[in-house]
Amino acid sequence: MARLRSALGAPAAAPLGVLAAGAAAALYLYGTDPHEPGHVLPGCPFRIATGLLCPACGGTRMAYDLMHGQYVMAWHDNGALLLAAPFLLALLGCWTYEGLRGRRWAPPIGGRGAAAILIGAVAWAALRNTL
Repeated sequence: MARLRSALGAPAAAPLGVLAAGAAAALYLYGTDPHEPGHVLPGCPFRIATGLLCPACGGTRMAYDLMHGQYVMAWHDNGALLLAAPFLLALLGCWTYEGLRGRRWAPPIGGRGAAAILIGAVAWAALRNTL
């Protein structure tokens, strides 16, 4: 039991878990068109509650379109998230790399960076809902 607790507390456990969950989700999504009804994909809780698009709305459709080479459709689904995806993947890569080296890692964003991300997300959501 102590060995399991030690392995789950290892710095690589969380990023590897995120990668495994992402891979499983991608496998399911590849064969499930989120543009069509009748699938087992969760809806956006923000959109369900308010009727408005959140900054990430369209992300599932965007990922599906990217996996199928539909780049224009992916841009149409969520352009801001499409532009942010390489940076998010780089952060995941750094987190995984450092975890595998036995070190804990957090992105060096800081207060101003977090504020910029929040302002950008709110501005994107406002823009999407006014167009």
